[in-house]
Amino acid sequence: MMSWTEHAIFWHVYPLGFLGAEPVLDPGQEVTHRLPHLVDWLDHAVELGTSGLLLGPIFTARSHGYDTLDHFTIDPRLGDRADFDLLVEEAHARGLRIVLDGVFNHVGRDHPAFRRAVDAGPGAPAGDLFHLTWTGPGEPPGYRTFEGHQGLVALNHDDDRVAALVTDVMRHWLAAGADGWRLDAAYAVPAQFWARVLPAVRAGFPDAYVVGEVIHGDYAGFVTASGVDAVTQYELWKAVWSALNDRNLYELDHALGRHGTMLDTFVPQTFVGNHDVTRLATRITDPRHLPHALVVLLTVAGTPSVYYGDEVGLTGLKEERLGGDDAIRPAFPDTPADLPPAGVPVLDLHRELIALRRRHPWLHRARTRTLELRNEVLAYETTTSVSTGAAGRLVVVLNLADAAAEVTAQVAGVVAGTAEVHDGRIRVPGHGWAVLE
Repeated sequence: MMSWTEHAIFWHVYPLGFLGAEPVLDPGQEVTHRLPHLVDWLDHAVELGTSGLLLGPIFTARSHGYDTLDHFTIDPRLGDRADFDLLVEEAHARGLRIVLDGVFNHVGRDHPAFRRAVDAGPGAPAGDLFHLTWTGPGEPPGYRTFEGHQGLVALNHDDDRVAALVTDVMRHWLAAGADGWRLDAAYAVPAQFWARVLPAVRAGFPDAYVVGEVIHGDYAGFVTASGVDAVTQYELWKAVWSALNDRNLYELDHALGRHGTMLDTFVPQTFVGNHDVTRLATRITDPRHLPHALVVLLTVAGTPSVYYGDEVGLTGLKEERLGGDDAIRPAFPDTPADLPPAGVPVLDLHRELIALRRRHPWLHRARTRTLELRNEVLAYETTTSVSTGAAGRLVVVLNLADAAAEVTAQVAGVVAGTAEVHDGRIRVPGHGWAVLE
């Protein structure tokens, strides 16, 4: 039976930023019902053409959401369980799936379990949930962190109680209506841990989509060892903007080749923007080439996501400093009508390309073959993989040069972009692109 993920295209939202939540949770914080405001944007997601929400952290946390204090409660800066239930109900009523962000590599330093471990002292079972180092009587313990961040305490994934906690959390929110999980910093957790947890999760929720955040390394090997459905395709993300900026489409071609080999094992989760990276409109040095990035995202295999604000060309630079993510995680206006008018052309382009992908659902597992390649010109054919049983073929031409480019391919006509077609020759204007069939 075909999984719902075969047709999934996500609108990726970071709720704490999108909804304008306070930067830090006050210990006496009263519940502020912000999640219902996200319901007001669901029609925007539908009109964009997406079929699901990929949500950033929504559970009680100290600050940015990745320093969790309670995995079983909604962050009071966002609302409460009733607000979550409303969001799920309204999303599902529109045909939108919801994937939650699970932070299971570490917890916040103020997490009750960590405080109990510190208070219990050396040798107490509570300390086995973490990696504590006791130096002397009366001294607080050292502890393993996530990438040196003292506010993020790494869990001990060899402890059965940690596996039980993660299993319970995942099952709890799937039972509450979530459709899947993004596993934050999955690369920092032993793959064997996920292999222990996921069978119990899937036993009750076989249709749940589980994608792990993996940045470097052997993507296919991680999928096989862990049992996740997919990982984040950072290789392709980097190659897209780098190749466009350097006008070196050999780099993109190489990445597409590696991307194709991954399909033998899994379908990657693809993106050209997310909550952790500089926004696409800032990253692309020549704005004429921003459409080219979207064309690649939406014409090659994968489960794509569009990061909120990218669909209207928002800019934002990620900086490696305290508060350095603020520019890429802004609050959104009250309604879609309040979005900047200057972003309409980018929004229209997103809608056009997402609609094209939805008309060709076989692209989820499509294979890509290079037709012509030069520094500034790439033409590739994307076709149905044999296993899907459906027929499909598109030809994509990207031109980064000032002059028009000509390539050879047999096509019937243009379905998106701009090109002249005559006797097997395709002519694309300078800095132009085209999708043909």
